Amino acid sequence: MSIATRIRRALRGSVSTRAALLEAGRRGLVAVRRRRERASLRSRDGDAYEPARLSRAYARMGGAELLEHFRTRASPKFFDGFHEREAEDARAGLAGESDESIAGESDELIEEARGVVAHRLPLLGYGVLELGDEIDWLREPVSGVSWPLRYHCDVALVRGDGSDVRVLWELNRLGQLLTLGRAYTLTRDESLAEEFFAQLESWRAQNPVGFGPNWACAMEVALRAMNLLAALQLFRRSRSLDESRLGHLLSLFDAHGQHIRRNLEYSYIATGNHYLSDVAGLLWLGICLPELKAAEGWRAFALRELPRELDAQVLPDGADCEASTGYHRFVTELFFYSFLLCRANGVEIEERHWSRLRSMLEYVRAYVRPDGRAPLVGDTDGGQVLPLVRRDADDHAHLLAVGAAVFREPRFKLYEEAPPEVSWLLGREGVRAYLELETAALTAAASSPFRHAGTYVLREGDSYLMLNASGAGLSGRGSHGHNDALSIEVSACGVSFIADPGTYVYTSDLRARGLFRSTAYHSTVEIDGVEQNTTDERTPFLIGDEARPRLIDFAAGGERDFAVAEHYGYMRLNAGAVTHRRAVALERTAHYFMVEDTFEGEGAHEFRFVFHAAPGLEVRLRERDSPAVDEGAAVENHVGTGASIHTRPSVELRDGATGARLLIVSLEGFENVSVEPRWSSRGYGSKRESSAAVWTLRAGVPLKARWLLVPVRAGEDARARLELAGV
Repeated sequence: MSIATRIRRALRGSVSTRAALLEAGRRGLVAVRRRRERASLRSRDGDAYEPARLSRAYARMGGAELLEHFRTRASPKFFDGFHEREAEDARAGLAGESDESIAGESDELIEEARGVVAHRLPLLGYGVLELGDEIDWLREPVSGVSWPLRYHCDVALVRGDGSDVRVLWELNRLGQLLTLGRAYTLTRDESLAEEFFAQLESWRAQNPVGFGPNWACAMEVALRAMNLLAALQLFRRSRSLDESRLGHLLSLFDAHGQHIRRNLEYSYIATGNHYLSDVAGLLWLGICLPELKAAEGWRAFALRELPRELDAQVLPDGADCEASTGYHRFVTELFFYSFLLCRANGVEIEERHWSRLRSMLEYVRAYVRPDGRAPLVGDTDGGQVLPLVRRDADDHAHLLAVGAAVFREPRFKLYEEAPPEVSWLLGREGVRAYLELETAALTAAASSPFRHAGTYVLREGDSYLMLNASGAGLSGRGSHGHNDALSIEVSACGVSFIADPGTYVYTSDLRARGLFRSTAYHSTVEIDGVEQNTTDERTPFLIGDEARPRLIDFAAGGERDFAVAEHYGYMRLNAGAVTHRRAVALERTAHYFMVEDTFEGEGAHEFRFVFHAAPGLEVRLRERDSPAVDEGAAVENHVGTGASIHTRPSVELRDGATGARLLIVSLEGFENVSVEPRWSSRGYGSKRESSAAVWTLRAGVPLKARWLLVPVRAGEDARARLELAGV
């Protein structure tokens, strides 16, 4: 890659001259440090791991004394539920209200742990994968491609051979060891402990410090260390833990902390979830392992950086800065769990930081649909922090449950029973606090604007529309944003009708990567076949910032809630610049939606109005004089278009399970509509066939296009519902 190309990439988005100069200096220092690191690692003559550097008091201990110390130490503390479950009576479950939580998860958990012992592991959206008698930690299990043990900075992560390092990294985060540990607290089955140490020793043998793909990203090193800290807490009293194994564990932890500190993913231009993971990893190591010589320094560094990153990465309205709901979940977990670990150990977090954290949960509560699931805006790779329970990519409600107990906020309590995370993180008292709260209805949330995030949610009962005007993310430098400016998500009648397609994969299929983040795959308007923001299939984590969407107006609380936004991604069209403005409205009494697109500029263009259906729906054209289309006539007459809907085609999205449907009608009478094949991904690596209704029009600007979206329940027609509502 040329120096000019590197500079252009580094300076994309909003970058001050001072930040650019500081970043140039930082990169020069990094290059020097990496030369030293390379030489140091190669000088070990095959010794992959050095003994752990212990602080003076613990370095004097013999092996047996150190082992006894770890078995019996009362501080530092981990999360309350871990301590309660490692008690001698854990086999009988916790007392009181948390019994049900344990009993409900025990059978499934033990079965999953047996799978881990047999090396059958669930990975992302790929389902359960068979990894064989001996796990190859350098082999990506989906493609079968193996990575070499090169110095970590020399490892090619995007290879163009169908492999995906994200899948390899998920395996090497070692989240499956938490499954073993959780099952061990229920059964005290020492074979589970033996499997934990066997997998750990196998991993250690195959991954010398600083070499190979599993050291190529400090974030991955940090997440692995956090999972191992939790697992150590669960297995520390096992008979299988001996002096040698403890020594290997401490050596491994020390190596992880040193590596993270040497290879921080910091930038003066912008920081994101990678650097935050680095900081969290050092914080957890520094708090949980004061026996290590470097722990105090790691902890002090992390406690300085964590609040700074909260201010830098969390927008004033509570949203993560990377224009992705999936990464918002991930970043919220990083901050929330780290704050709880600090609280458990008497480390003060200022009240204003807790308030900012609460605003992150308020954002989750606002965007979660009435069916309890989250829209998959931007990249969503399913990543979790401390995956005590493996959650689908669109399952964010566990965060609200923990927040309900911590903040005593009933609006965050969406379900009667506490999910396992509440019990594990907060213990008996947390479960009790959760159960004492009133349960909020999933449909109780109100319409909300998030101007900094660029997310506008209109909702009344189970009618829900999200308008996405979030931009590229990271102040225009986004790597996880999609070309989805002014796209919409719509759900009603308990059904998600219009939905974001998700992410699918990152690097194993660059063409698919491009499709899933393209304008054509989102429920917005494509003009002249041009992307809203520039993308290049060869650079899967770069996206331009031409669209720069912004809010024009928002109002809620009357008979109609509405939002208006526009973007400028089509100012560079060859046939003439165009600005796209979209207004969306929810008629709260009649429960239908209006979408109005206006275009200002010059020239004649080809417009493609896309409505991407959620997977599993039947999408079909309803021709003229169709009874289903006749039902909408009262709506069109109400909005004053004059002509009856039955004189033109419309589209119906139908859910076979409930019989509910959504009618989409062009109020301008655009006739060139078709149903096009698409794909949707609800989990990383998996995809399902879906469809999009697409109206195509060749026209000059200015241009106005209006759309009526009418939800209809099974056995109900739109005309009767509107008449009952007084329309």
